[in-house]
Amino acid sequence: MALVGWILSFAALFGGLALRQDLPIGGSTALSNLLIGLAVLACPMLWHEKPMGVSRGQRIVAGLALILAVPLILLPAA
Repeated sequence: MALVGWILSFAALFGGLALRQDLPIGGSTALSNLLIGLAVLACPMLWHEKPMGVSRGQRIVAGLALILAVPLILLPAA
């Protein structure tokens, strides 16, 4: 399970950094912030124990909320 977390974390981090560098202004900064936030939520090294009282279920729900918020961010840019 930790391997899946690392893969997701690196993919989201590199995607967020690529969005900051390559895409035009239309909503890419908000989307890159969401991807970098998802990278932090998925990183197993940061969340090995239960820091700040945040459980795995709460992180999963926050990650799903970030993913489901993408259409709301991209809609004004269209």
